[in-house]
Amino acid sequence: MLPDADVVGFRLGVHYADFLGHRGFSHSLVFAAILALSLVVLPTAGAHRRALWMYLFLATASHGLLDALTDGGLGVALLAPFDNSRYFFPARPIAVSPIGLSHFFSAGGMSVIASEAVWVWLPSVLLAMAGLAFRKSR
Repeated sequence: MLPDADVVGFRLGVHYADFLGHRGFSHSLVFAAILALSLVVLPTAGAHRRALWMYLFLATASHGLLDALTDGGLGVALLAPFDNSRYFFPARPIAVSPIGLSHFFSAGGMSVIASEAVWVWLPSVLLAMAGLAFRKSR
């Protein structure tokens, strides 16, 4: 959820399409790499730093990639800071989430939860189950 902290920028006068705007740099692959690196250099990261970096990178990068599958907004600056263009994937099956808690807990927000259950949570659970089955088989 950290990439969506960029919505604070709205109150600070940052426009949606700006580099630091919503779905801007904080949704990029570079941001995901920097965030993961900043966490694995902590002394508590342990011996498996590469695996931890990859896990944290993929977890953060997945946020921007999933946002690129939504049906609203201006797109995602996946390649920032090298390219501030906003991108969507050709298929956009996920309903875009409204910004703000009051909007989220509405009829429209409930349809977003249903959409995310089908397109995000169900595949995530199936992937996790497949991973656990693979580990047990080894």
